Amino acid sequence: MRSRMLRLAALAVAGTLVVTGCANRGGSETASGENFPEKDLTLVVHAAAGGGSDLTARTLAKELEADLGRSIVVENRTGGGGRVGLTYLKGRPADGYSIGFIPVEVAMLGHQGADITPEQFTVLGQVMNAPATLSVPTNSPYQSLDDLLAAAKREPGTITVSNSGAGAIWEAATLALGEAAGATFKPVPYDGGAPAVAAGVSGEVQAVMAGVSESAAAAGNNQLRILAVLAPERVSSLPEVPTATEQGVDVVIGGWGLMGAPAGLPDEVRQRLADAVRKAASSEAFKDVMTKAGNTPLATSPDEASQFAKTEYDRFGQIYG
Repeated sequence: MRSRMLRLAALAVAGTLVVTGCANRGGSETASGENFPEKDLTLVVHAAAGGGSDLTARTLAKELEADLGRSIVVENRTGGGGRVGLTYLKGRPADGYSIGFIPVEVAMLGHQGADITPEQFTVLGQVMNAPATLSVPTNSPYQSLDDLLAAAKREPGTITVSNSGAGAIWEAATLALGEAAGATFKPVPYDGGAPAVAAGVSGEVQAVMAGVSESAAAAGNNQLRILAVLAPERVSSLPEVPTATEQGVDVVIGGWGLMGAPAGLPDEVRQRLADAVRKAASSEAFKDVMTKAGNTPLATSPDEASQFAKTEYDRFGQIYG
């Protein structure tokens, strides 16, 4: 598994996974785009409030409300590295009133035994990507990436590193970093990036692997010290933090996100929502929040994202196969 995880480092922090499907669900037969939406919507997020996925979803929700003319209730359904939220979303009626933020794990979990595949969702649009960051509490004795790696090599499997869930992208990033550096960490899963960061701040773990938006705020409050960004180049929100590659560890990995809905959405409803998502993701307000958080805002078409989803699902199949 560790050698397979190393191959994750070759997946560029690129694009956003988006998913599509065609199965019919209860309620979809009567859904119509003519007067859609006629009531408020629910936006499902797989991770806890306060994390990077939640930030993206809530920022988009505000923009979508203005365009759709309806309230959007953000509902956090955490657990299983995304399994709980994605399973809930795929089982909702395909009527357009249940949408969700869908993370990179949608292309990973099916290869780990979960009943989750891209075909179980309808693509609405690619919205962002986020490089991984490795951080330690500010009172940690580890002042640099070299310090932390040296400790992990001296005592393999003893350095605890929190992540957003077992089998999720930040656990994969932890394993990929260790493999690239010849070190062994002890990943510790939490139900989302925000709890993972909180574990680092409180001292429950010795290090944190999370997205830029999740670690930057704690670093700004002098609660965490970011040792490395696992990106091709430094990010604008953390210009002083070197990449892992700059520090001699060749690993690039990150997460990405999309907006989606259950498979089988009627074409008119799908188009209405996709247009709204693209408009929201292209807004200056959304781009400003994403950029300040260290993420890359994106706004691709459903067709582009669908093709990317298929490609990425196949890639993860080779990694976990």
